Amino acid sequence: MRKFIKNRIIRNTVTFFEDKIYRALSIACVTTLMVGTVFYHYVEGFGWIDAFYFSATTLTTVGYGDLSPQTDFGKVFTVLYIFAGIGIIFGFINAVQEHQKKHIMNYYYDDYES
Repeated sequence: MRKFIKNRIIRNTVTFFEDKIYRALSIACVTTLMVGTVFYHYVEGFGWIDAFYFSATTLTTVGYGDLSPQTDFGKVFTVLYIFAGIGIIFGFINAVQEHQKKHIMNYYYDDYES
């Protein structure tokens, strides 16, 4: 059973990245997180892990409040980063969900078309 699940996960991941739209969203998502991480590391002085953590919690709108930008430049960047990044992150999350839904429906219904 474990091998079956592992093979399905690998197959779903491979088919996910074969699609140009999914691949582009993945690259945009990773790039957005990297830009925020580098910015917060160098401008705000966060460590690499804290910078990545802050970028991820900001873009997913979790925002625990344990970290926050202290400089004016960091605050302005954060506002623009949120506006630009939320659409990219949620688009990526939606693409993953749609891909999984399609594969689950195809598994149970041979003639299913999305």
